[in-house]
Amino acid sequence: MRPADAIDRLAAAGCVDPAAEVAEMSRWAPVDVAGWKLPADWVRRRARGEPLPWITGHAAFCGIDVRVAPGVYPPRPWSAELALTAAGRLGEVGRLLDLCTGCGAVGALVRARRPDALVVGVDADPAAAACARSNGLVAAAGDLDGPLRPGAAFDVVTAVAPYVPTPALSTLAGDVREHEPRRAHDGGPDGLDVVRLVVAAAAARLVPGGWLLLELGGDQDVALATDLAAAGFEPAEPWHDADGDLLGLAARRTP
Repeated sequence: MRPADAIDRLAAAGCVDPAAEVAEMSRWAPVDVAGWKLPADWVRRRARGEPLPWITGHAAFCGIDVRVAPGVYPPRPWSAELALTAAGRLGEVGRLLDLCTGCGAVGALVRARRPDALVVGVDADPAAAACARSNGLVAAAGDLDGPLRPGAAFDVVTAVAPYVPTPALSTLAGDVREHEPRRAHDGGPDGLDVVRLVVAAAAARLVPGGWLLLELGGDQDVALATDLAAAGFEPAEPWHDADGDLLGLAARRTP
């Protein structure tokens, strides 16, 4: 399919930036003996709402390329802030544990900024753990820190855990609701069911003075404050987007 036709098809399907999506497809489209063209099946799949990284097998993430297997949560651009903050909080040893790692995008970006760091990822989905390994992480499948050996300690723990409150799932974009795994988004009644488990796991795995970084939204930094304090963390440092909306927080374990 010609790129111009692909742009028209995606525009008609309601894609926000069809030209950018066709340009991304063009990076990975095969070349046949007749010359380069977009596979029509790729365009049809995207027009139906399938995530673009599942179609191409790749996602651009803050200047790096990460592999994304079909069915695995595609990384969001705003998660890069969490990864860059984590890279800056690593100590000299540089040991990072990325829980709910998905395709491993956060850990891969940390390794790009800190090639000397040990980055370990864990995800409940074996396909996601395999995808994270393909992106250079030491990764295992299991529940939070369950697969790790007893006593394994880290300087930083990161997590993009499910944090959408169950009642708010209906407000997600239609293609997200229809194609992406619900378990990657559904955080329970207030969105913090899995996040609270992450806090407990991080408290057990962080060295004194280590950092926990979480992606959150709404007023979840306020809702989580009591849980963080009870787990031995100092008051958290939230960060926000240009509109003032919460993107995440960093909390230091008491030295």
